[in-house]
Order: sequence, then C-alpha cells, then structure tokens
Amino acid sequence: MTKAPEKPSVPALGDLRQEIDRIDEQMHRLLMERGTIIDRLIAVKKSQETGSAFRPMREADMMRRLVQRHKGILPLDTVESIWRVIISTFTYVQKPFSVHADLSAGDALMRDSARFHFGFTVPFIPHMGAAGVVEAVSTSKGDLGLVPASAVAAAGAWWSALEFDAAPKIIARLPFVERADHPAALPVFVISRVAADAMATEAEVWSIRVSGWTAGSAQALSLLADFIAVPDRAFDGAALLVTLPHGVKLDTISAAMVKAGATVSSSALVGSHATRYTVAANKA
Repeated sequence: MTKAPEKPSVPALGDLRQEIDRIDEQMHRLLMERGTIIDRLIAVKKSQETGSAFRPMREADMMRRLVQRHKGILPLDTVESIWRVIISTFTYVQKPFSVHADLSAGDALMRDSARFHFGFTVPFIPHMGAAGVVEAVSTSKGDLGLVPASAVAAAGAWWSALEFDAAPKIIARLPFVERADHPAALPVFVISRVAADAMATEAEVWSIRVSGWTAGSAQALSLLADFIAVPDRAFDGAALLVTLPHGVKLDTISAAMVKAGATVSSSALVGSHATRYTVAANKA
C-alpha cells in the first residue's frame, strides 16, 4: 500500500512574526551602522573635501541600482521614497539644509514632491514664485530650491538669475524614476550649489534668448529638446530654458532655430542633471 505524501507543515503565525521582528531589528541596526559610517565620512570630508554635501550623480546611480534589483510585492513607490528619505536625511546630518519650494503650480503637488523626496526631517520653506526660491537659495549656505519644470503663468524667466558664475545651478530633475501614477509626479527642477565633480551632466540645461520666435520655431525646438518659453512680444523674441538630451549639442539647437527663422542672441549653461529613469508599468 502506497503511503500518502505528507502535507508540508504550515509555519505558525508566531514564528513568522518573530522572523519579521528579526528583520526589522536588522534594518534598524543597519541604519544606525550607516549613521556611524556617515559620522566618519563627515570627519574625512572636513579634511579632504569642501563644498556641498549633495552628490547628484552618485544619487542617480544609487537609484538606478535600486530599481534594477527591486522585485517582490513591495511597491516600488514605497522603496523609492524610503531610499530618497534615507539619502536626504543623511545628507542633512552631514550639512543641515532647507528645501525652498515654489507653490505656484499647486501647493499640494509641490508638498507631495518635497515630502516624497526629502522627508520631514529637512525643513520645508514655501514661496509663491520661482524667483523667490532662486533668491533664497542664492543667499543661503547650501539650501535646495524646487521649482516646476514646466511653464507657470506669470513666472517670468526666473532661470536668468542662474546665468552668473557664482549663482546656484539646476542640479537635478525630479521625479528621477518616471512611471505611470507616480505619487509625486509633478516635474520639478532642483536648484543648489554643488561641486563640479559631483554634478550629473547627462542632460544639460541652457538659458537661451532668441529673436524671431514663432510657432514654427517652437515646433522645431520641441522635436529636439524639452523647453520652457517666456515670449518677449516687444522684440518678437523669447527667453528659453532648454534641456538638451544626452548627445544633443547646443549647435544643433542653434541651427534648428536659424532654419525655423529665429536667431539665438545669447546662451548660458545654467545646470545639468541625470537622464531620467523610465520604468515600465509592470515594474511599478
């Protein structure tokens, strides 16, 4: 007579909860260990490195690796926000800073973006207008500014204040991990002062002034790059904030403008950021 196979034993709820408690304790201990290493890092930086604690390229690399290894039932939204808050909080521990945010595109949307990416430890300072954010960051010792990465009525060409050598620059565009139904989906530029060797330079951001700006030149530019335009009707021109994708050069933009009947009268590099990481819907 064949013996029936034994049913696999079902673990007791108490045993599973003990496993969860064990993992929770390990995660907490690892965070505290990370804090110990950051403490040592602060001491090393005092003797070997100057400038801002922000490292945009390193942060982008960390987030790419995070998405690539992620799997299982834990939503990517959750793990992305946890890691962003960990990064931001430990950066704050190294060098305290505040986040200045332009609420003109919507108070709730901007607050969602700020809290998702920077948590609640970092002080949040609201402004009504991008110009106020840029001014606050310019006069600070290392604060961040968040401004909408899209046109906002009556905002003006706020980016012209970033053209000077001593001015802060655009260092990132958020959200970095793009996907449908992102909980902090408002596109924002991050403005701060960062050491040149820490900048992410995959996408360059230029302040460009053109004359002869028309619907045709706008269409020509849209085929090559993302941009924000503030028309200057008195001189038939426009002030542009143009983000050049990796591999697209400023000369290509200038040539496209000339072909469309416009002329580039001036240009200045006002920042750069990492190429955004797009995630398929099934990954999210």
